[in-house]
Amino acid sequence: MFRLSVITLSAFMLLGCGAETATTAATAGVVKQQEIEQGKQTMQQVQQKIGESMQQMQQAPARAAD
Repeated sequence: MFRLSVITLSAFMLLGCGAETATTAATAGVVKQQEIEQGKQTMQQVQQKIGESMQQMQQAPARAAD
């Protein structure tokens, strides 16, 4: 009976570790997804600024001629 109790307790402890590991992995996945989304937003902002700079460079000669 004692041996069965020890085995059962050990099994529950191992299951608890597995659940904690799964939760940690899920949390890390959410954080990584947020980092990806922030990276995409930053890239879009940079592309927009580059586009604006290109327009200003193209318009500069026309302004200088005026």
